[in-house]
Amino acid sequence: MEVENQTQVTKFILVGFPGNWGMRVAVFLMFLRAYILTVAENVVIILLVQQNRPLHKPMYFFLANLSFLETWYISVTVPKLLFSFSSMSNSISFTHCMIQLYFFIALMCTECVLLVAMAYDRYVAICRPLHYPTIMSHGLCFHLSLGSWAIGFGISLGKIYFISRLSFCGPNVINHFFCDISPVLNLSCTDMSVAELVDFILALVIFLLPLSITVLSCGCILATVLHMPTGKQKAFSTCASHLVVVTIFYSATIFMYARLRAIHAFSMNKVISIFHAIVTPALSPFIYCLRNREVKEALKKLAYCQAVQSD
Repeated sequence: MEVENQTQVTKFILVGFPGNWGMRVAVFLMFLRAYILTVAENVVIILLVQQNRPLHKPMYFFLANLSFLETWYISVTVPKLLFSFSSMSNSISFTHCMIQLYFFIALMCTECVLLVAMAYDRYVAICRPLHYPTIMSHGLCFHLSLGSWAIGFGISLGKIYFISRLSFCGPNVINHFFCDISPVLNLSCTDMSVAELVDFILALVIFLLPLSITVLSCGCILATVLHMPTGKQKAFSTCASHLVVVTIFYSATIFMYARLRAIHAFSMNKVISIFHAIVTPALSPFIYCLRNREVKEALKKLAYCQAVQSD
């Protein structure tokens, strides 16, 4: 009865990054540059894969999917943050908060499954090279990609359903720069044990299962490479980039959602969230393309065409 007599929260206040005017301008410009860079480089990768026939391979198909995902991933949080800097308004309605939280979780879960698909592609390419064209057909690649998106958005729907049914009576201040699971749950004024249990179970499924499959694939790849008489460096370089991206993604995710007391006490959640939601999408294209000869050649071809057109 006491909860029912309290006023329901209709909007939240995102603390973001408080400070003086000069500091806010510096932070605004930093996030703006990071957002433009991330969107631009991921869009370039999508266009390269789409317009260059040598890149019409399963590995680059999944890379284009990942770039598309990373573009939306950073767009879920950063534009709202930039708007709050320019408008001096840190409020977000309950509905918009749930929508932001849904897409943030959905894209993160989708990336977990998509990284498994990419790991499987590398496994088949190195461990079963003679059967690679047959196994990694266009149909299988399409279904793996579609399944990644369907699983990610489906898992997120289950999480958001239980979170949105909670009552929020106040306070309504979220000490974060976007609506994330832990800060939002901490504001609930009703029993959130069911929502936390569902969140925990689905998190185990979407994180541990893909991570286990990815680690198993990497183990098989490593064992195969070590037993190769020649071409070890070339074979390992094809999956080294994926290993780096997987390590960065899961390390940041674990630190974000482990909710360790030490991290919480020193208010490091925002810093880790920045790395996970902004830095990782910006780094992934560089990591995948830095040592990739085919992508470099496609970039040179694109640069040459642009130079010819400008002349």
